[in-house]
Amino acid sequence: MIKKLERRTVVIVGGGLTAGLMARQLTAQAIDVLVLERGGDHTHGAAARLPSQRDELRWGVRQGLMQKWNVQTYSLRHSRSDASLPVRWMEAFLPGEGMGGAASHWNGHTWRWAGYDPTLRTRYAQRYGSKAIASTMPLQDWGVTYEEMEPYHDLFEKLFGLSGTAGNVHGETRPGGNPFEAPRRGEYPQKALEITEAGLIFKQAAEKMGYHPFPIPAANSSGVYTNPDGQKLGQCQYCGHCERFICEAQAKASADVLLYPMLRQRKGFELRLHSHVLGVNYERQAQRVTGVRYVDGRSGKEYEQPADVVVLGAFTMTNNKLLMLDEIGVAYDPLTGKGVVGRNFCYQTNSGVGIFMKDRWINPFLASGSTGMVIDDFNNDNFDHTGLGFLGGGMISASVFNGRPITARRLPPGTARWGTRWKQANADWYAHSFGLSIQGSCYPDTGNFLDLDPVYKDAYGQPLVRMTFDWRDNEMKMSAYVTKKMDEIAKSIGADIVSPAIPRKSPFDTRIYQSTHVTGGTPMGTDPATSVVTPHLQHWDAQNLFVVGASVFQHNSGYNPTGPLAALALRLGDDLVRYVQRPRML
Repeated sequence: MIKKLERRTVVIVGGGLTAGLMARQLTAQAIDVLVLERGGDHTHGAAARLPSQRDELRWGVRQGLMQKWNVQTYSLRHSRSDASLPVRWMEAFLPGEGMGGAASHWNGHTWRWAGYDPTLRTRYAQRYGSKAIASTMPLQDWGVTYEEMEPYHDLFEKLFGLSGTAGNVHGETRPGGNPFEAPRRGEYPQKALEITEAGLIFKQAAEKMGYHPFPIPAANSSGVYTNPDGQKLGQCQYCGHCERFICEAQAKASADVLLYPMLRQRKGFELRLHSHVLGVNYERQAQRVTGVRYVDGRSGKEYEQPADVVVLGAFTMTNNKLLMLDEIGVAYDPLTGKGVVGRNFCYQTNSGVGIFMKDRWINPFLASGSTGMVIDDFNNDNFDHTGLGFLGGGMISASVFNGRPITARRLPPGTARWGTRWKQANADWYAHSFGLSIQGSCYPDTGNFLDLDPVYKDAYGQPLVRMTFDWRDNEMKMSAYVTKKMDEIAKSIGADIVSPAIPRKSPFDTRIYQSTHVTGGTPMGTDPATSVVTPHLQHWDAQNLFVVGASVFQHNSGYNPTGPLAALALRLGDDLVRYVQRPRML
């Protein structure tokens, strides 16, 4: 029997970054907030203390902080003509589980996207003509501008104490920063992280070729920092345990460090852990939701949680699944192009190359999740696409994130897979190699989408989210072009060995990690025919239902999604204050 609980004002599904930011804004105005998170609290356990925090096998290889694939996974097919199969062990992208979500085990790269990203379709149509946008590429403007989001970017960067070097302050280009970035109102709260030897090598080569290298903007704290809420960060130790790990030194800005400890002290806030949401109660005729249904992961008991307002603030796949299960909105139909839920699903188009230099000491262990130098010269529309036959691009970087013993073994092409020669190659190159990499954009394609799998179910008996996804023509052409630029930089360095630079090609392989940057499926916009939520993230078909997170992006840029995701969450928090005070379409 499902137990019905006492009504709450705002119920947020997912206890990650977006929930924490929204709750900060709401509770500051004394609005009652309940956050439902399927995982537990890792901050006082083995993941957050030494020596167990350094256990690469437990956290890095066995994914101790990630979604449990034997409980809930996804299925994949590359096209509608393929049969889908469940992914039994996912490596391509890694949703988090527990207080703080995926932002607990992130690397810390934090970007403001290009100023034109929220109006990307208009940008391309004006610069190259509407025919340059393929009929199979449903690019859409977001319905919000960078200028509207800028104050929230600024607030988030102060709350998370970002480290970096500004490249554009009030329209004035600054040396050492990104000359392509959108205007910002001031410097980063903290100076940039230390530049590694790999970064210095890349910087010299890139500048000789006329490019504009700068340090990656980071949520890894370059110093001791106190944010506007009085929450503190320690100084980064460059220990090489950021991605897939919680930072035991509290030097990596995350929701479990900077938001939830504060929120738990505020009146009217509750974080209910081990609460796996199974559905949203929807009154179709009234176009309203009345609450959510969830199961307690420890007792197995089911509950109904009534709410005045429901916000889906979970990972991209979960936001999509909950809308699909209760049929809130029209599912995307790839045959007709109509429908919206599941539409514009995107990933990122990445590639890399290995650099091997006998006479340069590259100590990979002294690193953070964001120690790297990058150029933005070939990202998005920062270069002329006339006649190239594709749109989009990617950043090119030299980044050293870790030198951990199990997975950080970069070896030259042709190295033996085991035995004495393999051991000798490890000894020879461990401290004398690094990689260049591309993090590329991924634009929507009519053949890439999400829906519910008609065959496979999860441990709760619910259909798996099915990905129909592959690298399509635009992304493969873009990857070939930008990868060639990366190869040119690599070969100019003067390395002893440069591994082959191979662009991204079909098929998409879930066994290879790229990033956790999956976006779309619940896109935002001004037209309900092509978007799930309004520019204020309010569901077109349910006035008191809101959706926030990377699922609302209309496309995926060549950047990490955290910056605009956080800005939208803070903005939604302010919007929800207005909505609670006077419910209406915003």
